Amino acid sequence: MDYSTEEFLKNLKFDRLKVLTPESSPVWGIMTAQHMIEHLTHTLQLSNGKKTFPLKSPKEKLPALMAFLLSDNDFPKGFKSPVLGSKLAVLHHKDLQSAIHSLKTELKDFIGYYKQNPDAKNMHPVFGLLNGKEWIIFHQKHFKHHLSQFDLIPEKERQENP
Repeated sequence: MDYSTEEFLKNLKFDRLKVLTPESSPVWGIMTAQHMIEHLTHTLQLSNGKKTFPLKSPKEKLPALMAFLLSDNDFPKGFKSPVLGSKLAVLHHKDLQSAIHSLKTELKDFIGYYKQNPDAKNMHPVFGLLNGKEWIIFHQKHFKHHLSQFDLIPEKERQENP
C-alpha cells in the first residue's frame, strides 16, 4: 500500500467535519452534508467487499478510466456518478453525527481489510476491479472531491497532493 496515501486516509482531518451541520450547503452539487458523508461511507464499503455493485462502465473504456484514476487529476466539480444518477440517495443514519461516526468506523475497517487481504480486489462500478493501492488512490481523490464540495479543504490544499 502507498503509505503516504494511507496516512492521508488515516489522518483525515475529521475535525473539519465538525463544522458541518444539517443546514450546511454545498458549494456545488445537490448533496446535503449527511448525504455526502453517507456516500463516502458507502464507497468505503464497496472497497472492502462489505457491499457490492456491478460494473457500469463499458469494458473497453476501463484502460482510459484507470489512466485517469492513476493520474494527478482531480475529479471535476459536478461529476455525475453513473451509480447515483441525479437523485439523492435515501439516508441510512438518524443524523449527521451518526453518519460521521459510521464513516470513521468504515475507514478503519477499510485499512484493516487490505492489511489482512493485501491481494484482494473489489469492484468499483466505474473503474472496475481495484486492488488496495488503487482503492486508496480512489478514496484520496473522492474524499478530496467531496470535502471540497463543502469547502472543507482550503484552496491551497486542493491544489497540493496529500
